[in-house]
Amino acid sequence: MSNEPAKSFGFSIRLRGLLKIAGFAACLTTMLGFLGQFFWILDLFSHFRVQYLIGLVILSILLLALRQHRTAILFMLFACVNLVLLLPFYFGAHNPAPAGMPTMRAMLLNVNTRLGDPVKVKQLILDTDPDIIALEEISSRWITDLAWISNSYPYSIAQPREDNFGIALFSKFPLADEKIVYIGNAEVPSILATVINEKTSLRVIATHPLPPIGREYFDWRNDQLDHLPDYVSASMPQILLGDLNATPWSYHFVRLLSRSGLKNSSIGRGIQPSWPNNNPLLRIPIDHFLHSADIEIVDRRTGADVSSDHYPVIVDFVIMNRGK
Repeated sequence: MSNEPAKSFGFSIRLRGLLKIAGFAACLTTMLGFLGQFFWILDLFSHFRVQYLIGLVILSILLLALRQHRTAILFMLFACVNLVLLLPFYFGAHNPAPAGMPTMRAMLLNVNTRLGDPVKVKQLILDTDPDIIALEEISSRWITDLAWISNSYPYSIAQPREDNFGIALFSKFPLADEKIVYIGNAEVPSILATVINEKTSLRVIATHPLPPIGREYFDWRNDQLDHLPDYVSASMPQILLGDLNATPWSYHFVRLLSRSGLKNSSIGRGIQPSWPNNNPLLRIPIDHFLHSADIEIVDRRTGADVSSDHYPVIVDFVIMNRGK
């Protein structure tokens, strides 16, 4: 007698077991992601909602094919938990620029101190022609390589560093009250500035908290996010640009929005993951453009690869409040 049926049956059992283990792990991490306020490792689980959703749906379909209906339904329910968190990013108004009101464009790019290609960054800037540029991980070498930028962006403020936390802001329009500040206890620089043109003023905050790769860095990142609302003022339209090292599903990011009153420009425009650009399976949205309620987002997208580990974020917007 052939033992092929027995082998096939054994393989099926092993396959069901592996699929269930993977699914239960995804269910567990789905729920652990809600506990990120308590411990840094739990916060890491909050960032992969897209991956959990896709993985659980695929596992549910495979288990249905293997007639594991109860487990498949359970996994689908946990997939729906993640889906509820993702749906707001795909519903909402995609508003055209109001008639007669000029559109501004801002770009955020973490160039990566070591990896980014200055030639590609230059081409990106020339192709997209933003009015305001926030560059992060700027070193003294990057400042030299980008010396050409002053021809088109005569107004700037920069704090280069060699440790991946240099930062710079470039503008076509004059800057007022520009300064380097250190928000929280991490001693990494942020930029505050007011962009002024003939019709309006715009307050800009550019910042780059530490990555939460351990308890100490986790606390420093959260401390910086907790203090950012202190720099948000209701006196004028404002934007906050930064690689915040947090996704929209992190408790600490949600807390930042709640306390600052700023809005996430991604809502209604889809998940736009920006890091890491070399691994699509793990890519998550950690580069952000937040804005006050008197700013209308016209378009938001990620830009071309510049050999950094981040994709640029490019946002077109209109300032609804015209008063200076």
